[in-house]
Amino acid sequence: MQSRTISGVCPARPETAVRGLRVSAVTDKLGMGAGRFGAPATADSRAGPNPAEAFAMAALAAEAGVRLIDTSPDNAEAERVLGQVAPREPAFDFVIKTAIPDEGGVDAMLRRARTSLRRLKLERARAILVRPASILLDAEGARLWTGLRKLQDQGLFETVGICACACDDPIGLARRFKPDVMQLPVSLLDRRMIDNGVLTELAAMDVELHLRSTFLRGLLFEPAPVEAPQISRLRRLLAEAGADPMQAALAFALGRPEASKVIIGMGSPLELRAVLAAAKAPTPALDWEALHLDAHPCRMTAQRCRAA
Repeated sequence: MQSRTISGVCPARPETAVRGLRVSAVTDKLGMGAGRFGAPATADSRAGPNPAEAFAMAALAAEAGVRLIDTSPDNAEAERVLGQVAPREPAFDFVIKTAIPDEGGVDAMLRRARTSLRRLKLERARAILVRPASILLDAEGARLWTGLRKLQDQGLFETVGICACACDDPIGLARRFKPDVMQLPVSLLDRRMIDNGVLTELAAMDVELHLRSTFLRGLLFEPAPVEAPQISRLRRLLAEAGADPMQAALAFALGRPEASKVIIGMGSPLELRAVLAAAKAPTPALDWEALHLDAHPCRMTAQRCRAA
């Protein structure tokens, strides 16, 4: 099943029926990662959804109450596909990320942000995030940030933020640049920014937090690498508790009170249905601390974490 390889608490509202699924306010906290939309097949993954599948996914997400779509700076085709198929009513909140151009520096990055809006057929997007965060520490990082704030002042973006990793010093970035929103990799397998208090401190600074890499590119679902016996142990504990790995990973992320959104990458209507069903399922009775890893997954599976 392809869904096994996919890479704050909201106000309550009545449940609604969505094509056979019962979904509730928890879906308000979900965001759909669209980085694979329109992507060609590669040696590591199948092709992204075609326009018909993308249309079906957008319609299902809208009906289910998923309102945020996160795009990728590395896939312009995804923006074009979404511009064609995303319904205008109800409207989605789009998160756009900066892209590093081959040439042109900061000016080219700011032009690319405007181009993303045109591809998506938007006059205004929910957020523009700097990615990678290390760009802000380069010589022209301050000029890039100033340029993005000007685009915000012009009404092109509601918020400006940063897509960061644990190694980027998220607290230092937040203190220096005062972003409206930050996107961070936090999961059942990677709790560094919970354990070291980063999420708590950022929330206290009134930074809107979006969690990503919830499934760590399918690490919980695939056979554990020989160098990662702790993954096998964690999977065994989940099985003994009768908990599905996807359900457990989603429950852990959605249960973080510091976060307003949890971004899940999805590449087909089947994957979206699986995520919606797992998110709606009752929270499994698990001892989260017993599932804690002694070593962070980045040290066990470096390739996965670099890509997350």
